[in-house]
Amino acid sequence: MEEAKRYTIAYKGLKSGLHDFHFEVDGSLFKAFGSTEIKDGACGVTVVMERGEAMLTLDVTVDGSVVVECDRCLEDCRVLVHYEGQLLVKFSDEVREYDGEVMWLLPMEDEIDLTQYIYESIVLALPYQRVHPDGECNPEMLKRFRIVSDAEFGDIEARAEEEHAGGEWAKLAALKERMEAEEAQDGHVKEEE
Repeated sequence: MEEAKRYTIAYKGLKSGLHDFHFEVDGSLFKAFGSTEIKDGACGVTVVMERGEAMLTLDVTVDGSVVVECDRCLEDCRVLVHYEGQLLVKFSDEVREYDGEVMWLLPMEDEIDLTQYIYESIVLALPYQRVHPDGECNPEMLKRFRIVSDAEFGDIEARAEEEHAGGEWAKLAALKERMEAEEAQDGHVKEEE
């Protein structure tokens, strides 16, 4: 993976103590991982590495923004991401799997590839709800995904019960008819404008 070279720290020649590193993340990282969730991004990654005799301790901070699909209108929207985490790098003659918190390297290796750690950190930092700020969603898409309020739904359900006493399926059929009639009326009003 070509991206690995961008997010690598060569630690062999460094003295014991603290060392600072900075990386810039763009859309190519997300393309390299085949991400369908994150379409683009611009993040700064700061790594403070403490080199000890037996292991390396990396304090990683990610700040920036990524482009994802808005949960409300399905258009692209930019959301802020922030992540702080610690990665331990230990050395062993045995090949061991990276578990997200500890990375194992063979003693003869001389660099750390942080590509996967950075990608996973950004994914973990994504907010639960990914939406545009109020008023910035695509109004046409919002009309297509019109949400019925609880009060509106209660009125529709009450009328459906009055009109059709045939059980739950009848209520659903009446609700469907009502919504189709409202959509047809909205379309007719637009044509007149």
